[in-house]
Amino acid sequence: MSATEEDDLGAEAPEAEADGQPAPPEEQLEAEEVEEAEDAEQRRDGDTPAPDDEPPAEEDELPRLRGPGHAPGQLAVPDGYGTLTGSSDGARRSVAVVVSRFNGEVTNKLLESALEELELAGVARDAVTVVQVPGAFELPLGAMALAKTRRYACIVALGCVIRGETPHFDYVAGEAASGLQLAALETGVPVSFGVLTLESADQADERVGKGAEAVRTALEMADLFSQLRASASA
Repeated sequence: MSATEEDDLGAEAPEAEADGQPAPPEEQLEAEEVEEAEDAEQRRDGDTPAPDDEPPAEEDELPRLRGPGHAPGQLAVPDGYGTLTGSSDGARRSVAVVVSRFNGEVTNKLLESALEELELAGVARDAVTVVQVPGAFELPLGAMALAKTRRYACIVALGCVIRGETPHFDYVAGEAASGLQLAALETGVPVSFGVLTLESADQADERVGKGAEAVRTALEMADLFSQLRASASA
């Protein structure tokens, strides 16, 4: 055997011995780091499910886009200022209720709520006129016609619009709101907004009290206007 062949065998011997022995600690640590990096990449890609012992993310941790309701508290006017506050007492007042027939299962409940509130407020039955219109889109026209008669202290508008698969909801709800406001602004007769705008019919039951709320709002504004006229002529 030549010296060159002996040198070659000698150079290869450590590698052969290394095949049967564990890698040095430095190489093991490097291999573990590579595996951890690959596992992390798989988790980011969604290939590996989260461990069973890891608790699921809580929904409450997500930012709330809308609050659960209105802000609490009552308006407080500082002392020393003159104030006018309307009352929802309906004695000696005539009230018109314009209500849409569309979505009648809901508008029936709104009307029932409104009529009960009118009775509680002291409005006589013969002083209440109920006018039916086809849908929420026709509410402003009905309210305008009633207000122009000057027979009613206030108008209560009741209706229901439920979102569907087309933009129809947005047009009807928006036009009903702006039209009812226009009727009040042009005639000077209070017109209250008792129109439900729902994502689904399931939301209606807990909101039919909007009918009673619309009555209180209309009566309060009617009384406020009456006080303003009285103070102006005094």
